[in-house]
Amino acid sequence: MHAKARSNADPAPEFDQFDCLPDSLVLLILNKLDDVRSLGRCSAVSKRLNALAPLVHDVCVKIDRVVAVDGDLDDPMNLTSPKHRNIISHFLKLMLFVITKPFHDMRNPSGTGRSMLPQLAHHSPLQVLKNFSDIRNLRMELPRGDVGVEHGILLKWRAGYGSSLQICVLLGGTSVDRKPAGMECEIPSDYNGFMPESFYTNGGLKLRVVWAISCLIAASTRHYLLRSIIKGHPTLRSLVLADADGQGTLCMGTEQLKEFRENQLPASACSNRTQVPACNMTLNYAPYLELPVGSALQGATLVVIKPDDHGGSGSRKEAEAFVAGAFEEPLRSAVKALMKRRTYLLEMNSF
Repeated sequence: MHAKARSNADPAPEFDQFDCLPDSLVLLILNKLDDVRSLGRCSAVSKRLNALAPLVHDVCVKIDRVVAVDGDLDDPMNLTSPKHRNIISHFLKLMLFVITKPFHDMRNPSGTGRSMLPQLAHHSPLQVLKNFSDIRNLRMELPRGDVGVEHGILLKWRAGYGSSLQICVLLGGTSVDRKPAGMECEIPSDYNGFMPESFYTNGGLKLRVVWAISCLIAASTRHYLLRSIIKGHPTLRSLVLADADGQGTLCMGTEQLKEFRENQLPASACSNRTQVPACNMTLNYAPYLELPVGSALQGATLVVIKPDDHGGSGSRKEAEAFVAGAFEEPLRSAVKALMKRRTYLLEMNSF
């Protein structure tokens, strides 16, 4: 009877091997996820994960939609078309919202019916990140690039910021073409290593100035929007605000974040961005530039923008390293090739 009773007894519950993992290892796993939605789903699994998810060091927040405030902004330099002016105005007045649906209907495993990480159910990225107490590396991603360009134009930018602009590099081209095998490059007849006369007369230089101003406006707008997030997370060591199109990236490292916290942001006439200081701009141009992947960049232009008080041999070396590593291949090779071309200097007032 005793043996029969044992055979009919309920089987012993399976042992959960996950419970044997130390918290430090679980945090390493959660850091690999980094996406804030995935972390939210994990926090719904158990009380333990609910307590550990807010302690991760690496977090990525993807912005689902951008909402602009109504109103127009006059173009102070009268350099842009109405189409471009509307786009720039839109992003000057943008506000960021993130849809975090995975957080909305979560309930605490204890059965109390209360939502876990309640602040994460809000739409603002600031509120989404509020319960993450130890963020060290934060990446945020907008749904699209800030600067509107005509179809076929290549425009990429990367900006380094502290409390103000430290450096901005942009790479542009009027078109990217597939180069047929054996085809000779087509260089304008008036190009002899110097800027061709046609570059001034056909609006080429004016277009590059518009690109530079547009990228600076986009960067200073992103910079302004990060102020509350930086203030609320003193543990931050690196911060990147990019976009899904890969058009532009604003980045801040440990020293830049420290300098940001210690200094007051420079005021701008526009309340939705920080002031762009008076800058020196260097421009390198090639009418035709072959890329390593068998394509060619027409009207290739490299613009490097630095505040006019940004000097010293150390800062120059840092700037050169920033420019050389600003983009991935094949654009990195394009930058290095343009850096060897003749350099032209322009100046820009603060705005």
